[in-house]
Parts: sequence; C-alpha cells; structure tokens
Amino acid sequence: MPRLKWINDEKLEKEVCNLLAIAKKAHKATEERFGKNVIDPFAAIFEMSGFGLDYNAWFKNEISRQAQKSLQNHVGNFHQNILGHCAEWVNKETGNVIDLTSANKKIIAEIKNKYNTISGGKLSDLYHSLDNLISPKTSIYKGYTAYYVAIIPKKPERYDKPFTPSDKEKGEKCPSNENIREIDGASFYHLVTGHENALKELYEVLPLVIKDCSNEKFEIKDTDKLMKFFNSAFG
Repeated sequence: MPRLKWINDEKLEKEVCNLLAIAKKAHKATEERFGKNVIDPFAAIFEMSGFGLDYNAWFKNEISRQAQKSLQNHVGNFHQNILGHCAEWVNKETGNVIDLTSANKKIIAEIKNKYNTISGGKLSDLYHSLDNLISPKTSIYKGYTAYYVAIIPKKPERYDKPFTPSDKEKGEKCPSNENIREIDGASFYHLVTGHENALKELYEVLPLVIKDCSNEKFEIKDTDKLMKFFNSAFG
C-alpha cells in the first residue's frame, strides 16, 4: 500500500530526502560563514540576558535562525515539486513565469510558501503577469484559469476567489477576473489531487518518510503537538 494515494512513494521520498539535504547544507553553510554577516551586538546581549541564555545556547539559536531563513526559501519549491508529481500536472521548474500547469484541467499556477512571500506592492505585478498569460488570443494558455497559491494562508480558512490585489500605480484594485484567482494551500492540494485533506495527509506522513530518508536517524516525536501547528495554520 502506498503511503499516499495521490503520489508515488518513490517520488515522495525523493522530494523529502532532497529537502532534508538542503536543510543540512543550509545549517552547515550558516556555521561556516557565521560572523561574515554583521551580528547586531546589542540584540545579542539583550537576547542572552532577556532569554536566559549563555553564549553557547545563544549561538546555537542564532545558527538555527539564520539557517531557517535559508531553508524556508526551499519549502515552497518542495510543495511545487510534490504537486508536480501528481497525475495530469507538469512542474515547470524554477526560472519560469509559472510553476505548475495542467493541460487537462486548463490551469496554471504560481506557488508561494506563505501569504507574505510576495510584498503587497508586487502582488499587482503577479496579477498582470498571470493576466498576460491567459488573456491574449495568441497565448498557449488562452482559456486557462490562473492561480496564485499561498500554501500557508494569512488566516486558517480555505478560500478560492478572484485575485484582486491593490495596484498602487493606479490607486485601485486590479479588475476582478474569474479566471485569475487566489487560493490557499489546502484547497489547492484538494484541487490538484482530488483528495479534500491531501495537505493534511502529507503532513501526517512526513515523520515516517523523514525517518526512512534518514535511515532512522531522525525520529520525530510529539506528532500530536506538531499537529496543533498544522491546525493553527489551516484550521
């Protein structure tokens, strides 16, 4: 029996192992270049004092914090790759205007890991990029629906609605277009896989996959506590 009904075990393990390797590399690289970027000495001394940390504990926290910032840039790619392995979907890889396409469903999508990955002022640029892909009569995506996907939404609510960000240059919102939409991660996973709780299923199986990918070196415990984070993010 496959771990998940909507993705091949081998492909799932490949993407999890890849992200684990990136995490290890990010942590090692952060340690090696530590101090090359200026550390705020005032923040450091108040963190140690206010948080009750000695230097070694503070150092470990700071390494993890910096490495985490690097890792988060790759988590969105992880979701893009996972979804790109699903039936009828194509991963356009990095460097393209859009991330995922489905010719059968006539959908294109831009995947971001979190609702604030793109600053507010640039959301209108994304809107116009999507519009330029689906509106021209000569476009290969004419007649498609374009989605801006924020895997982690601002609020733990599901949504699938027209994408109408503010256009600061015009001082108004971008025109509402039923074919240019924004959607949360749980809803988009449902759209791609046909499984309503696909994102939750993925989260629940990750500890087992991580254990296998690490040759049982990493065993994530307290999964019930971690599930609270998921519920807080997605409801």
